[in-house]
Amino acid sequence: MTRHRTPRGTGHRAATGLFLALALVATATGCGGDSSSGGSGGGDTVSFGYIADYSGSAALAVAEERGLWKKAGVAPELKVFTNGPLQVQALGSGDLEFGYLGPGALWLPASGKASVVSVNMLGLADRVIARPDSGIREPADLEGRKVAVAEGTSGEMILNLTLREAGLEPDDVTKVAMDASTVVTAFSSGQVDAAATWYPLIDTIEKKVPDLVEVAATEDYYPKLTFPNVFVSRPELAREDPELVEKVVGVLKEAGDWIARNPEESEKVTADFLDLPAEQLEGATEHVEILPSSELTRLSEDGTVGGWLDGLADMFVEMGKVRKPRKSTEYYLSDLYASAGEADRT
Repeated sequence: MTRHRTPRGTGHRAATGLFLALALVATATGCGGDSSSGGSGGGDTVSFGYIADYSGSAALAVAEERGLWKKAGVAPELKVFTNGPLQVQALGSGDLEFGYLGPGALWLPASGKASVVSVNMLGLADRVIARPDSGIREPADLEGRKVAVAEGTSGEMILNLTLREAGLEPDDVTKVAMDASTVVTAFSSGQVDAAATWYPLIDTIEKKVPDLVEVAATEDYYPKLTFPNVFVSRPELAREDPELVEKVVGVLKEAGDWIARNPEESEKVTADFLDLPAEQLEGATEHVEILPSSELTRLSEDGTVGGWLDGLADMFVEMGKVRKPRKSTEYYLSDLYASAGEADRT
């Protein structure tokens, strides 16, 4: 892949690709279904949704394998979902207490339908790419060009961000909306000049168009802005049962810290949890950053995490997902995150 500009920023890559296992979701879901955490040992029972890919289940897999639920006195009932919005529906109906959302679903907390209790991983997989024969080398070159994008995804988010940074409006390009798999075909066959998509789909594209141009990448905007995936709860749960929420968040923090120290081993633990061959997640450590809880606490306290969420909310307004988003201070429980589990560490 050719890159024709100086990056505006870089991000340390510490864990697996955010979208690596999209193709594995159906397989993993068929293997798992609803499940309960083995060896949880009783205690407070909580219903917890997840998605059957690495990012969506690694923390839960590690918590189970390391006995963290039992240590916290929590008995999780784990339920697999195919996407974040379905989990938010389940939160609203009372069928779930906690769940997992990718960055494309963060408009839902901004709409008041969930509270963010913890940042999980930072996605660095998204790109705006151009065909080598298109003449596109810089973001400004996208003006007036055909760009393939799966609407409502992080692909549309990185495209809008790239246009904004170049001083362009979404209407300054011809967006060709299609599903993510069709983006691969359209770009590879030359039906469009550029595409906004993510790894591992770009790996597939690059086999057919080896000299494609990387116009913009998620990590160019880090740490000012990034695409986090998060854990959420019912909006009222922290008020009704703060002790329970702190227990659960403490487990997620401890699991995340272990993953940050042991990314490769966490892939194996997650593959076992999903009942997948280990090689299907092996080496998938390029496009996600996992920050230890101490760093996430610092970034929460200095407003960085809130800035990420508010910046994404602005993009969701542009995408028509939400009209008047709430401020992150209204739905990101940063104080609770900072305090959860600290008594057990002292």
